[in-house]
Amino acid sequence: MGLLVDGTWDTNASGDTVASDRFERSKAQIRNWVTADGSAGPSGVGGFKAESGRYHLYVAWNCPWAHRTLLMRALKGLQAHIPISVLAPKRTEDGWVFDPENGYVDTISGASALHEIYSAGTIDYTGRVTVPVLWDTKTGKLVSNESAEIIRMFNSAFQGIAENNTDYVPGHLGSGIDEWNAYIYPKLNNGVYRAGFARSQDAYEEGVSGVFEALDRIELTLKAGPWLLGDQLTEADIRLFPTLARFDVAYWSAFKCNRRRLIDYPNLWAYARRFFALPGVSDTVKLEIYRRGYHSRSDIRNPYGIVPVGPLVDFSEPIKAA
Repeated sequence: MGLLVDGTWDTNASGDTVASDRFERSKAQIRNWVTADGSAGPSGVGGFKAESGRYHLYVAWNCPWAHRTLLMRALKGLQAHIPISVLAPKRTEDGWVFDPENGYVDTISGASALHEIYSAGTIDYTGRVTVPVLWDTKTGKLVSNESAEIIRMFNSAFQGIAENNTDYVPGHLGSGIDEWNAYIYPKLNNGVYRAGFARSQDAYEEGVSGVFEALDRIELTLKAGPWLLGDQLTEADIRLFPTLARFDVAYWSAFKCNRRRLIDYPNLWAYARRFFALPGVSDTVKLEIYRRGYHSRSDIRNPYGIVPVGPLVDFSEPIKAA
């Protein structure tokens, strides 16, 4: 799909790899932090102070990692303070690209492809060009392309700016949040890709078994409360929802994660609809983009590019009282 090598786009290079028959996702490399006072965060360098209008977020509707950042941005009420540019829901030989004719425009520089943003915001970058990525308009530098860290920044660094001051990583629940994140990411968030991109029966079954192990465990957990950690919505829920939003319309068919659908889990299905009803969340969910994107033409998975008409999913369906 292409890669930046020393700041130059190489259409023949690829970042994600398959080790033997198993899919492996490469790690994010740009790891600076926005902090309340501009000091250095857990990684990277300092100088990135939280200020309204200073930072610009690049996303794509179909990317679940970008979806995390859109959710935290919406829940914290940061839409007016952190503007976005949305990449087209497709990738070409130039990777993630804009499509002005269909409304996908870089409102900062008018770039045609995301790799141009990476080249401008880093020095001799080598690696994958991914969304989300956070741009500092003051220094012209990229801050981070690690979604897990971007949502932590949005939650904490912008507390003095955000319209909603709820802390989604409260100290007393921190260990529980980290435990759920560490479990859900390999089993479910990335597990669907391990199943979908597997190149052997064993690799596929290994990936898909983890997916349903996680869904089964979460289903049981939700008997005790509305959210993963009880009565309080946390970052763990925010990181889970993008996978659930895509499950029935995309992963179930395109990635063969078809032992059960989300709607076959009473607690999970109610949970997903409860999350969808939160302020700003519905604006981030694009079911038809997911359906078409995950069923786009692939020589291995979908050589004719046929997009299924179903299943139909309605996250606005009322939740029945227990």
